[in-house]
Amino acid sequence: MPIDAETLIDWFDVRGRDLPWRHADCTPWGVLVSEIMLQQTPVARVQPVWQDWMARWPVPSALASAGQGEVLRAWGKLGYPRRALRLHEAATAIATEHGDAVPSDVDTLLALPGIGAYTARAVAAFAYGKRAPVVDTNVRRVVARAVHGAGDAGPASNTRDMADVDALLPVAEARAARFSAALMELGALVCTARAPRCADCPIYDRCAWQRAGRPAYTGPAKAVQKFAGTDRQVRGLLLDVLRGTEEPVQKGRLDMVWPDAGQRDRCLDSLLVDGLVEQTADDRFALPGEVSAND
Repeated sequence: MPIDAETLIDWFDVRGRDLPWRHADCTPWGVLVSEIMLQQTPVARVQPVWQDWMARWPVPSALASAGQGEVLRAWGKLGYPRRALRLHEAATAIATEHGDAVPSDVDTLLALPGIGAYTARAVAAFAYGKRAPVVDTNVRRVVARAVHGAGDAGPASNTRDMADVDALLPVAEARAARFSAALMELGALVCTARAPRCADCPIYDRCAWQRAGRPAYTGPAKAVQKFAGTDRQVRGLLLDVLRGTEEPVQKGRLDMVWPDAGQRDRCLDSLLVDGLVEQTADDRFALPGEVSAND
């Protein structure tokens, strides 16, 4: 059953969170930075870092002129730090190839370093008010329940998921963009994966999942992402040491952060391969761009 766009937008106008990247005075660059930061990271962790970044680097050229080490320090503990370097690369391309203005066209956005299908469409919709299907985990879950009557969305299918959302979008561009934001917000606040707040849902009466008796999801189980003890945790601990110093450090200092030498060395090697860490000629380690010619 299709989702009533006006009902959902009306709900969003009243219940949507007051986030700084949704403000009318937020630039497309601010929207792009927020979308990169929000990938797999909660809003509460992103907001203070986003505000610091926008005060420090209000335009792409400002970020492009910063060193990679400085960028990684400012990224702090948001996680997945390669996003910071990709954002730095995108800022450089925007500054040099697009006159310091974030492109509004999806295909042009996709051509930027590190910008994928979701981010390109999110920027087009949320920064420029364009009609573009924006599909994340929350959107997929809402569509699965409200339209298809399933308990969850199951494995992602870019073609199917894009077509599902595109069919729901209003024709008018500005309304379509607003609907996209509302759909995402509904999944984040009400139609959650666990304990959905169905009594608070503005489209409860038309929800196919409700009408079907809220059947349990019976599809493939989703992998649960752990953190404790994973390579992600160890990589973060190693980077924490380097973010806390201006000078390259001896490996012995890095060895102190984790007892498993094999895992620790594997993670350090992966950071070197990813360009998040550099090694000096005398086998010390530093953030990228912070190894001087004399080291």
